[in-house]
Amino acid sequence: MKKLLCLAIAICFILGTAALAACSAKKEPCSAYDISVSYDSEAGTLSGREEFTFYNSYENELSELKFNLYGNAFREGASYKPVSDSFKARAYYAGESYGKMEISAVENCASWSVGGEDENILIVTLNEPVYPGQSVQINIDYTLALAKINHRTGITENCVNLGNFYPVLCAYTSAGFVECPYYVCGDPFVSECANYSVTADVPESFQIVSSGAEQSSSVADGRRKTQYVLTNARDFALVLSEKLQTKSENVDGVEVMYYYVDGGNAEAGLKAAAESLRYFSETFGKYIYPTYSVVETGFCYGGMEYPALSMIAEGQEINDAVYTVVHETAHQWWYAMVGSDQLTCGWQDEGLAEYSTLMFFENNPDYGYTRTAIVDSATRAYRAFFSVYNQLNGSVDTTMTRNLGAFSGEFEYTNIAYNKSLIMFDMLRKAVGDGNFKSCLRSYFEKYSGKIAPAEGLISAFTPCSKDMEGLIASFLGGKILI
Repeated sequence: MKKLLCLAIAICFILGTAALAACSAKKEPCSAYDISVSYDSEAGTLSGREEFTFYNSYENELSELKFNLYGNAFREGASYKPVSDSFKARAYYAGESYGKMEISAVENCASWSVGGEDENILIVTLNEPVYPGQSVQINIDYTLALAKINHRTGITENCVNLGNFYPVLCAYTSAGFVECPYYVCGDPFVSECANYSVTADVPESFQIVSSGAEQSSSVADGRRKTQYVLTNARDFALVLSEKLQTKSENVDGVEVMYYYVDGGNAEAGLKAAAESLRYFSETFGKYIYPTYSVVETGFCYGGMEYPALSMIAEGQEINDAVYTVVHETAHQWWYAMVGSDQLTCGWQDEGLAEYSTLMFFENNPDYGYTRTAIVDSATRAYRAFFSVYNQLNGSVDTTMTRNLGAFSGEFEYTNIAYNKSLIMFDMLRKAVGDGNFKSCLRSYFEKYSGKIAPAEGLISAFTPCSKDMEGLIASFLGGKILI
């Protein structure tokens, strides 16, 4: 996710105070979601049925499954709020509003309950254990009530954003299922790849923007029903709207579509999306999805990435919008295709996306950005952050690998996950050389595409170039290096 208003946050702050298994790109068996949802525009609710087939790709049998219920973060009284006080005004355009995700039934199981730290986990006890290499299907009926909020999930002034709109299987590690509280800093999601078939039933007047490629569509009784398919994807998102217009361009067989409301940045946004998609494919590895959609919508941050779909905050100045489009497109490589543990290693995908954005602009000088200017800007921002925190607290925690909940707010998180990471990757590049740097990232992409890469996997991608790389990266991650 690309966040803006870092300077404003800084001013307000000063004034006020082991690799996870997954479905790989080699067509190995993996879990599958077959989801049907129906949107009620008058009630602002989404009724859904999820037929989930779990494939056990692990080394031990499992007797229960856990699912993240991200929609419950928007309910009244939630312990983990969807936005901080700094972003409330941008998020709640019509006053504070609430939503929730309610589970009404789970079929083909022994029992189920909703728990977790914040009513954010659906716990399903299976009828019998599922052994390695075996599958089981369970069906989940649910209703998602949508808040009026400019966020990943909610009703905005021009669109309905449906990110994280269904129960999402928790990623699994040797320590068990990874439960994801909805921290306001960063992207509190850890998901494994699966195959998706999603059918959306909406009022006929609504257009559907989807992560998946359209398979079929029909209109009857004033309703439009459309099926989409996406394979080997970390998650799936939709945006609904009665107001969007579209421009498109084909990039090496990928249909790139840009959606906007009158007055949006369509020409510049489409150009940036198409050119950056081509550049990243050539530089890191082939983009694997048949389509890529970028949609300008209500969003309280700069943008948000999903596989084959990016949300871009509407109303941005053209330069900010273009930068955000490129950053979110980079996330198709560093998040969508190559995953990471965003709960504890937010620097891993954000830093790579931010530095990939630098690389694109460096190789496309017509946009007006230079490598030197971007690195200098990140360095100035990071040093300002360090100075502020040191003066106020007497010390600064500059460690990079830590839980999202350990950050004091967006100002600290942005400087650690974005700015310090960008500085680190620029130093790595200088140390190994341009050719080796690109080669290391291509190797990292090839090895972990379709998987969740551990931080050690990224570090090991650079160590063949020099024995000093591990120490250099460790000095950044451990907060020992001075910038």
